[in-house]
Amino acid sequence: MSNHEQHDAAHRPAQRKEMSRRQFLSYTLGGTTAFMMGGAVLPMVRFAVDPLLMKKGEGTFVKVVEESKITTEPLEVKFKIHQIDGWYESEPELVAWISKDAQGNIFALSPVCKHLGCTIFWNTKGHNEYDCPCHDARYSKDGKNIAVANAPLDEYEVEVNKENGFVYLGPLKPNSRV
Repeated sequence: MSNHEQHDAAHRPAQRKEMSRRQFLSYTLGGTTAFMMGGAVLPMVRFAVDPLLMKKGEGTFVKVVEESKITTEPLEVKFKIHQIDGWYESEPELVAWISKDAQGNIFALSPVCKHLGCTIFWNTKGHNEYDCPCHDARYSKDGKNIAVANAPLDEYEVEVNKENGFVYLGPLKPNSRV
């Protein structure tokens, strides 16, 4: 290569590589397809993620019964709570066994047997115990497991409003009485 040819090659403007029609159509169709797929997938992703990002509500207490109706004999009380699962709102009915202990403190037990989840009842066999009709599990008045079940009954958090004289129940917690 001569000096003159080398000089011409160095000063020649860079040639642009032009896009073919086929490449242009491929890029255009690919971009359009990606845009349309994003438009279809984005609402589905938002539908799945939005409930996870929502602020969790704190456990609220529910007014259930007058304090004057509570004695040392367990009382079955039914109450409803407002519940939101994602976009589904419901008001399930719950049950609690409420009574006073020897010191006059009010406590509330869950009626769900810790053996297999059946509903327990008070004093059905005349032994002043909670009895489970499914597999004969038994619990003391404080919810302590006596037979069959391997754990005590759960209890509700309890608040008594002295101003209006009502008992309020909150979320379930492990039994602290036994």
